[in-house]
Amino acid sequence: MLRTEDLCKVFHTARGKPVAAVKNATFSVSAGEIFGILGPNGAGKTTLLRMLGTIITPTSGHCWINGMRTDESPDQIRSEIGFLSGNTKLYGRLNPAELLRYFGRLYGMPNPLIAERTDALKDLLGMQEFMDRRCESLSTGQTQKVSIARVMMHDPKVLILDEPTLGLDILTSRTILEFILDAKKRGHSIVFSTHYMTEAQLLCDRIGLIHQGELLAVGTKQELYERTGTESIQEAFLTLIGRHGAGAA
Repeated sequence: MLRTEDLCKVFHTARGKPVAAVKNATFSVSAGEIFGILGPNGAGKTTLLRMLGTIITPTSGHCWINGMRTDESPDQIRSEIGFLSGNTKLYGRLNPAELLRYFGRLYGMPNPLIAERTDALKDLLGMQEFMDRRCESLSTGQTQKVSIARVMMHDPKVLILDEPTLGLDILTSRTILEFILDAKKRGHSIVFSTHYMTEAQLLCDRIGLIHQGELLAVGTKQELYERTGTESIQEAFLTLIGRHGAGAA
């Protein structure tokens, strides 16, 4: 469903100095699989996901989604993925029902299907109590639920979620995580970034550990434990960072 090969992104400072935000990222995600990008703030997670979502163009390397290269068919790919960014905004004067109807029409969905999907997402994400309230009046957790419903409106098979539980309370976070697990059961391919070790340990079939723009390791939890001689994701990550620093030195 999704595959990358040596994906790189280089930015330049005001003085022209190159900064490699992502270096040679290679991995794949199958149908019905949750792949987590785990790393601290500033590690390159958001830049990597924005390349997958066709928001920014790679400096080098390639990404394929549903057999299409992202730099060759970006418009078609955007219609087949659901992309959630940490800074996605909603139209404040619309209520959630109106916003979902609007995006459903953007995707060319017929009105009966829009109504069906809106009802399903409302129930799945627990949005019944605020469907008629303006988005500008919603709490952070309610806003995130609406954002995820917008991403899922056209039922895309590939989901790219950038820190979907960041800043949420424990109850809302649990709802979002349960939603992600349900999407997996329905055969969606899911890539999501997080810096919460417990989320990665709970959700992910495989994990990519990223630090300073570089994927230090990719594998199942057990593979990462065996590779590092540890028994938790946190210990594995710290061990790999230590090895990476020693190698660089």
